[in-house]
Amino acid sequence: MAACAVFCEIEEEGEEAGEQGEEEEEEEREEEEKEEEEEGKEYGKEEEAAGVQEETTVKLREITKSMVNLERLTSTHSQSIMSGTFLPSSEPTEKIDQMPQDELGQERRDLEPGKEEKRLSSLSEEEEKEFQPKAEIPESSLVSTSEDILFQKDYSANVYPLTMTWSFGWNSSLPVYYIRDENQRVLLYVCAHTAVIYNVFKNTQHHLQGHLNVISCLCISEDRRWIATADKGPNCLIIIWDSFTGIPVHTIFDSCPEGNGIGSIAITRDAKYLATISDAEIQKVCIWRWTLAVETPACTLDLPKEYGFQNYFTFNPTNNKELVSNSKTQAIYYVWYEERDILAHSAPRLTEKTFNKLVGKFSQTVFHLNLTQILSATMEGKLVVWDIHRPSSSASTSVGFPQIKPCKLVHLQKEGITVLTTVDSYIVTGDIRGNIKFYDHNLSIVNWYSHFKLSSIKTLSFSKTPAAPPTEKSNYPPDCTLKGDFFIVRNFIIGTSDATVYHLTTDGTKLEKLFVEPKDAICAISCHPYQPLIAIGSFCGMIKVWDYEKKKYLFSRVFEKGLGVQSLTYNPEGVLLGAGFTEGTVYILDAMSLENQIPEPFKYSRTNVTHISFSHDSQYMATADVRFTVAVYKVIVKNGHRVWEYLARLRSHRKSIRSLLFGVQLDSNEPRLLSLGKDRLLIEYNLLRSRKDNLEVLDIHRTDQGNYPTCMVWYPPLTKELFLLVCNSGYKVKLFNSITKMCRKTLLGPVFGSPIEQIQILPVKTTLELQKRYMVFINRDKVGLQILPVDGNPHKTSAIICHPSGVAGMALSYDGCYAFTAGGQDRSVVQWEVNVSALEAAVSLGGEDLTPFYGLVAGGREGKFYRELEDYFYYSQLRSQGIDTMETRKVSEHICLSELPFVMRAIGFYPSEEKIEDMFNEIRFSEYVDTGKLIDKINLPDFFKVYLNHRPPFGNTMSSIQHSFDILGFTNSKGKKVIRREDFLKLLLTKGEHMTEEEMRDCFATLFGLNPEGWKSEPAASSVKGSEICFEEELPDEITAEIFTTDILGLTISQDFRQDPTVSEVVKNV
Repeated sequence: MAACAVFCEIEEEGEEAGEQGEEEEEEEREEEEKEEEEEGKEYGKEEEAAGVQEETTVKLREITKSMVNLERLTSTHSQSIMSGTFLPSSEPTEKIDQMPQDELGQERRDLEPGKEEKRLSSLSEEEEKEFQPKAEIPESSLVSTSEDILFQKDYSANVYPLTMTWSFGWNSSLPVYYIRDENQRVLLYVCAHTAVIYNVFKNTQHHLQGHLNVISCLCISEDRRWIATADKGPNCLIIIWDSFTGIPVHTIFDSCPEGNGIGSIAITRDAKYLATISDAEIQKVCIWRWTLAVETPACTLDLPKEYGFQNYFTFNPTNNKELVSNSKTQAIYYVWYEERDILAHSAPRLTEKTFNKLVGKFSQTVFHLNLTQILSATMEGKLVVWDIHRPSSSASTSVGFPQIKPCKLVHLQKEGITVLTTVDSYIVTGDIRGNIKFYDHNLSIVNWYSHFKLSSIKTLSFSKTPAAPPTEKSNYPPDCTLKGDFFIVRNFIIGTSDATVYHLTTDGTKLEKLFVEPKDAICAISCHPYQPLIAIGSFCGMIKVWDYEKKKYLFSRVFEKGLGVQSLTYNPEGVLLGAGFTEGTVYILDAMSLENQIPEPFKYSRTNVTHISFSHDSQYMATADVRFTVAVYKVIVKNGHRVWEYLARLRSHRKSIRSLLFGVQLDSNEPRLLSLGKDRLLIEYNLLRSRKDNLEVLDIHRTDQGNYPTCMVWYPPLTKELFLLVCNSGYKVKLFNSITKMCRKTLLGPVFGSPIEQIQILPVKTTLELQKRYMVFINRDKVGLQILPVDGNPHKTSAIICHPSGVAGMALSYDGCYAFTAGGQDRSVVQWEVNVSALEAAVSLGGEDLTPFYGLVAGGREGKFYRELEDYFYYSQLRSQGIDTMETRKVSEHICLSELPFVMRAIGFYPSEEKIEDMFNEIRFSEYVDTGKLIDKINLPDFFKVYLNHRPPFGNTMSSIQHSFDILGFTNSKGKKVIRREDFLKLLLTKGEHMTEEEMRDCFATLFGLNPEGWKSEPAASSVKGSEICFEEELPDEITAEIFTTDILGLTISQDFRQDPTVSEVVKNV
């Protein structure tokens, strides 16, 4: 923190002092060179050299100990610092960046005024060659490097319930960067919302976690130290990381408030400036002085729609003030006038008449090696050459902006060019045929690699270390010139469209395949029941099996085109692997070789097979598809061999099947099969009575009234009663008796933005752990851990974002140490280490008894709501004994169950008759298994828990009322959804939990104030004016959701309803 304070002082003084600041800096540097020890004290009175080294090794979660908290970045100008490491200066006065002497240990480079301006002019070819980096630190970089300690850190101390330990797969639509070479080969790539730094030789990963949305673009500085990542989505972020420590040094919040996030990003060669292009209909170009820790861009420019979507962006490597971008149809050249905060641009339109030839769609654009031209590659294999016309310094302001003009069209090759870059003295292309070609500055070919037979090239990244000069042991290939000199170029990384990454060692032309990942969505994952193996299936037809402890790829199989893997499940013995495909085929594979175990795959469905399940004895296998059909397969003995045979199938549901589950009969070892659908039906099948082509149904039960179920699992035997645990779309967890299917308990489930979509019970290692069980769940974009038994305690659950674009599946390791999540369209699988101790600690800190529950109501234990609840609770005792009775009152801690609905409605919760019956059953049978007695009363603490667990988690929302009118009503002449008065009354009398006519009249008489206040305080009282009500006078002809809410029910719509009707609440008008 002392270093942070010094950095703030340096920035403030630099802004106020101007030219005087430069002189002070020169004096400071002289003092630093003479007195190194004083410098150490100046920059860190609280940090010694070893302290700085130690502090830079903290994990991401410990950043707050060494840098400013990210939440404070919006209100301070000292963010851009981490653990005593200072960032490159970007002040207009060209201040020299100052870094702690104990961390640098490197020679310092001075930059005289005017040196940068010299680079703005065009350089000759000889000067350009001199400019090329000749060491690990480029000559033009103001960033001094320090020791790389990223993979020296110790990550053993995990303080979170779920910690990311590995990421399988990568986003092949984004580039792979070669960030370390020499003794270690380190790559940078993206998986979903995480940037991964992967050490190939050590087989270790470091994860850069901080984004809430999927990372949309990234870039890296020339010296491979500074990484910038950006995302798309709400509250998008730009984060700059130090690749030597893995620490985020600066975050730009809400960088694109008008758009959907960042579409492209670029960083200057010296890492001083960032440039971004937004992902919006009207794209905005922004330049950021990120080293000044500012939250607003230095300069912006809105691009017209006719330019097309700009998807590639880069700086001039020798001039920080020049950039170029392109869409499929337009290339744009930018010049930043920093002193005037102007971003000028030139975007001449190309047509077929420009060159009288077909140009093709642009792929990438870069600056030519000669710095006076720009090159744009096209998907027709051509290169558009643009001349840069820079006006002289004496030109007038009105004509002083540089322009680009199309100079020539070069038909470079037959294949479409997908990648265009420069390295050393070469212009490099990669094409759709997998060829990589090198050209000199005259666009004459020097060498190419075409014999590797790669798929389309997506990315090329060269080592930062120049190639070593040839020796007697060197085996460089000859180039294509007449001289036949050695073709010497740096080693590089190749990324292809089939999600494969290669490393090419140019000395000897050695191509190594580093990894091959699925190129399509991943929805199917399954863990082996007793070995550390995970099978991953993709829509591209690939199944890969990994050893997740050693992080080692074992074997794979790629099915023929058109067969996409939708579901995978190991059988309980771990011998077989069931695979369901997108076109309805079902395979049974050998778990260790992935070879077919049946002569021909089963083809009894024509749509996606979404679920596969095996019985506990592996005698049955069941599948479910998207057409609501359940199919069952059985093992039979033929000629002394066990073979799988199709038994029967049944379209048992009307909506999608959410869970397919095998169980065991309580009185025998026979399997039982259940399915749960979005149609709210829980169906059990009679396997013993089912025969060929006839799947018998044993019973059908409805699980919910308004919400729909999302998933189901067997509840672990924590009690004497065996339950089915069912989650629904209303954030509730319900426990059903496994035999009677009676709803025995309703509880508040995890509330993390979306309902639970899949749950699994965490396996245990020993029998001692059977009494303490845990549940892992996923919702739309998160994975979480829940302590069992579920009781509504919010501290018993924790969740973390795992796949912002959506979670497609989940699996648990056989020993309960790891959870795995599949990301679907983000083409990745993430491995999470489970730490139940961290969650137990959170529960203990949250308090005991009712303490955790008080925080779920406004004001807590001493708030107005709880006080009112107490009043209503005890008033109900008076009511049940008679308001006007003269007998002695019997004050108790309990109320009878018949009073429960009235107290619920008095505090603002209006349950249906079915929900009331569920509450009654929950209380009546709460002790029945243990004592054999029914309960007919409830105390205040238990009532409070029942209320919290049964009430809607977000209250009565206007959106839910409007949804009902959308379904039941029609659109009137004003475009609103309405219900006619006659239809409205008919619905109340005939549909759902319908009323009698007397009940309806009593309700309306009360709502319209025709009955005196408190008219029904006595149970024996009745309506006095219900029969006199005239609906034609009291109700309008057409009823809207707003009229029903405000005029009929007398409720007040919250002010937020007009802004966001999906979350606004209806508040009782007191």
